[in-house]
Amino acid sequence: MESNEDKVSQSSSISEDIEHFNDEQSTPVRQDPVIKKLLDKLPDDIADSYSDKQLQGFRVALGDRTWGKHFIDRRGTFAIAFVPWRFYYVFLLGKNRRAYTRREKHASLLMFAGLIITFLVISVSLGLFTLYILKSALGIDLLEGSSLGLWDWFKELW
Repeated sequence: MESNEDKVSQSSSISEDIEHFNDEQSTPVRQDPVIKKLLDKLPDDIADSYSDKQLQGFRVALGDRTWGKHFIDRRGTFAIAFVPWRFYYVFLLGKNRRAYTRREKHASLLMFAGLIITFLVISVSLGLFTLYILKSALGIDLLEGSSLGLWDWFKELW
């Protein structure tokens, strides 16, 4: 059971969050997308009865729900024969809007660098192979009596 001290500390924490929200908020609270969506669902007389401070309290309590829309949002339930329970599944796919941790940023940077290096190595290799095949097809011999054997291998394929 919660003591009065816990309730007082929670309410002071919420008050601090509302004040912090007031300091950071650049637009009026009624223009906030989350609050606007909430007020649109209510009858006009009820929506107009809330003060800005109450709406800011709602905004703090609801938190940032901008993550709620996904490119793919598939949810459903299913039952298995002879099992008395029903099961549910959720499949969500969309852009990651969360802030990355330092470790995730580091891993992402390493993966990106690895992909760039792999792309460059493959591109340069294919480019050199193409140039070598063209050189050999034209009969140009840069070093007398030496060959990598790629031209012979390539002619056998075709």
